[in-house]
Amino acid sequence: MWRHIASNALTFFVVITFLLGGVILWGQSTYHAEGPLDEPICLRVPSGSNMRKVSLQLEKDGAVTHPALLRIGADYAEKTGQLKAGSWLIPEGSSMGEIVDLVTRGGASTCGTEVVYRIGVTRSEVEVRELDPTTNRFVEIAEFTPGEGEVPAEFTRVRQAGDTRYRIAIAEGTTSWQIVEGLKSVDVMAGEVEEIPAEGMLAPDSYEVNEGASRVELLKKMQQAQEVLLAEAWQNRDEDLPIETPEDLLKLASIIEKETGVAEEREQVASVFVNRLNRGMRLQTDPTVIYGITEGKGVLGRGLRQSELRKETAWNTYVIDGLPKTPIANPGRASLKAAANPGETNFVFFVADGTGGHAFAETLEEHNANVARWRQIEAERANQ
Repeated sequence: MWRHIASNALTFFVVITFLLGGVILWGQSTYHAEGPLDEPICLRVPSGSNMRKVSLQLEKDGAVTHPALLRIGADYAEKTGQLKAGSWLIPEGSSMGEIVDLVTRGGASTCGTEVVYRIGVTRSEVEVRELDPTTNRFVEIAEFTPGEGEVPAEFTRVRQAGDTRYRIAIAEGTTSWQIVEGLKSVDVMAGEVEEIPAEGMLAPDSYEVNEGASRVELLKKMQQAQEVLLAEAWQNRDEDLPIETPEDLLKLASIIEKETGVAEEREQVASVFVNRLNRGMRLQTDPTVIYGITEGKGVLGRGLRQSELRKETAWNTYVIDGLPKTPIANPGRASLKAAANPGETNFVFFVADGTGGHAFAETLEEHNANVARWRQIEAERANQ
C-alpha cells in the first residue's frame, strides 16, 4: 500500500512539476513576446506611483493583456523599485519586458509636453508643444513672446506639471549678448551671468535643461560644444585656405552665418569671401558694419547710412583689410564647415536676388547688372 501511495505521490509531483514548468515557460514567452499595442502611446508615470498602478494603466491603454505577469516579471528582474516618474513613449508592439525597461531606465522624459524657449536674432519666443506618439511629431499648443501680452493659460498649466520638459533653442547667428539677454527671460533657469562670453564661442543648438538649471553652467556647455565644433572644422579644413588660426576661421564663419539666407548657398557665400581674401580684396560685408555700430547688443533696426559704411571701426570690412577684430555672431556647425571647406567658384560678388537668396558674379560688370535688377525689385515692392 505504501508503495502505491508513494507511486501516486511521485506521479502527482511529476505532473505538478511539468505543469509549473509549462506555466513558467509560458510566462517567460509572453513577457518577452510582442505586445498588443497597435500604435505608440505616451505613458505618464506620476511621482509616487507604483508598478501595480502602472500595469493597470497599461492594460487600460491596451499595451498589455496580463498586468499581473508584468509585475511578476518586474519583480523577478528586480526592477519594481526602480520605477521612474515621467512621460515615456511606448512604441507599438512593445513587449512587457521592453515596457519595464522603458519605465525604469530613467533620464529625461521621452514624450509628453515640452516648453521650448527660443532665443533668436530679432526676438525670443516661448513655445508649448506636445509629442504626438502616433506620428512622433510635436504639435504646438501655445506660443507667445515674453513680456508681450498675456501668458497663455496652457503655459501656466504645464509649468505646474511635474513631468514637463524644458528646452533652450539658440538660433544660428545670434550674438553672445543676445543669448545672455534671452536666458534672463527663461523663468525655469537660475543664477546671474556676470560676464558675456566671447563672441562666436557659443554653439547655437537645442539644449534640454531641468528646472532650476544654472544659466552660467548652460553657457559653459555651449562654449565646450563650440570648442569641439571649431576644432573639428579646423582639423578638416582645406589646405589652401587663406586662414592662419582657428580664431580667424571662427570670424569668417560668423560672417558667412550672417550673410547666408538660403542654406544651399552657404558654400558659395563662403567661396566669395575666401576668393576675396586670396585676391587681397576687402570683404565689404554689411553685417560687419552693423556689428561695429551695435557691438552685438541688439538689432540695428534700420538701413545703413553712407557715413556708417565709411566710418572706420575694428569690424567695418569696407574700411579695414582682412577679417574683423572678433567674430560678429555665433556661427553654427554648417557655417563653420563652409568656412573650412568653401565651394570652388570664381565668384567675388553677390547681392540679394529678391527670393531670400543671392545673385553671384565673377566680374564687377556682372555684379552691377545684378545690383540694378535688385534695385528694380526694391522699387517695384515699394510701389505695391
